[in-house]
Amino acid sequence: FAAEGPVFCSGHDLKELSSEDDVKHHSQVFELCAEVMTLIQKLPVPVIAKVNGLATAAGCQLVASCDIAVASEKSQFATPGVNIGLFCSTPAVALGRSLPRKVALEMLFTGEPLSAQEALMHGLVSKVVPEDRLDEETTKISQKICESSKSVLALGKATFYRQMTQDLDAAYKMTTQVMVDNLTLRDGQEGIEAFIQKRKPVWSH
Repeated sequence: FAAEGPVFCSGHDLKELSSEDDVKHHSQVFELCAEVMTLIQKLPVPVIAKVNGLATAAGCQLVASCDIAVASEKSQFATPGVNIGLFCSTPAVALGRSLPRKVALEMLFTGEPLSAQEALMHGLVSKVVPEDRLDEETTKISQKICESSKSVLALGKATFYRQMTQDLDAAYKMTTQVMVDNLTLRDGQEGIEAFIQKRKPVWSH
């Protein structure tokens, strides 16, 4: 995900949330947003946020929902809903799963932004680079991912998010079986054979 202009994403259009529309409309707006955020994690490919500017409210939620986020040094991240009387409760779902609780709650309670470096320090973004290197760095990560097997990546991503919701024993039990299943994939065997034979793997995709 990328954007043009000084704002990465400012979240919902507040005009859609005025009293001119009814509760049913408001529900549809938030349900669609939640669907988009959860679909990102259900996609079989990694999703990268390339942030160059301000990401607020649902825009900050979008960054937190992506698998990887690369930000320019000028980027900022905030959940300022509390300041206009609409607490960022749905963004809090993604923030609370990406940031330490006290950092997330300070953002949610005050609406004050995190700098790119603070976002990196607390785990909201993966990497911070100068603005003129943002495209290059994001492309570099994308290309590295594309060198891997699509089926292995899909299995790995789905498994990662599944195990994150489980306790330690259940997570190890489930992922142990997934490792066994991974070996039965054509690309699982191809990768091991290529490593042993000291050659580049030829993936099935």
